[in-house]
Amino acid sequence: ASVRGRTVYIVQSLTPPVSDHLVELLMMLDIAKSAAAREIHAIIPYFSYARSDKKDAPRISITARLIADLLHTAGATHVMTMTLHSPQVHGFFSIPADPLTARMTLEQFIRERPLDPNRDVVVAPDMGRAKPAARFAGGVGLPIASADKTRISDTEVKIGGLIGRQVQGFKHAYVYDDEIATAGSVVELSEVLVASGIEQISLICTHGLFLGPAVERIKAIPQITEVITTDTVERPLERRPPNLTVISVGNVFAEAIRQNYLRRSIGELFEGMET
Repeated sequence: ASVRGRTVYIVQSLTPPVSDHLVELLMMLDIAKSAAAREIHAIIPYFSYARSDKKDAPRISITARLIADLLHTAGATHVMTMTLHSPQVHGFFSIPADPLTARMTLEQFIRERPLDPNRDVVVAPDMGRAKPAARFAGGVGLPIASADKTRISDTEVKIGGLIGRQVQGFKHAYVYDDEIATAGSVVELSEVLVASGIEQISLICTHGLFLGPAVERIKAIPQITEVITTDTVERPLERRPPNLTVISVGNVFAEAIRQNYLRRSIGELFEGMET
């Protein structure tokens, strides 16, 4: 069927192998552009380059901005993604971009269980995630604590002692993050939480990549009793930690695409909440 004059939605998550998936997406955008599609929407559940949002060392590329430019050049007229690791990446796009959120879906899942604000606490892995974690905590009716994290290298972090005092008296910690890659941060945090008296830990994230040593790191801490993530990332069996629960956000994207197609506000989907 011809796409000439039509509205095209291309879905591609930038998951490993990232370069292959990126080139596939660029080629599909170029094909739709060459075929005279009227609108070309790139639906990217996981935008993997969102960590590269600044020039924090000599002679490096701000890759997130480069990818945003490539998507536009290839033919995208609009981009839709979910929970960017660095929210400022949204500003790199010269075309309309809509970052969606999985928070309502995750909140609904957690609210279905019995929660006790005297026993349970939501924990942000670092100060940068404190605001999203506080919103999540408010949505499920639990108190919030925030860790102070210092990044030593790309794979090594150090968690300060401040979090230990914040979680004293609590028994179950819900660690809320945007993504888990190698699990270095959340495992380091979990060790501090256990040493502070936490008996049970639930890891919650939008994007569960579980790369490299992530699964073994998580398995090494028995107090991590569950890992909750969404289906923005496809992961093989060997990259799935034990007690993994995957919640679909397909309905969030479906409703956003529907709102876009009907020329309605996508923001209406999240009215009453900050993303």
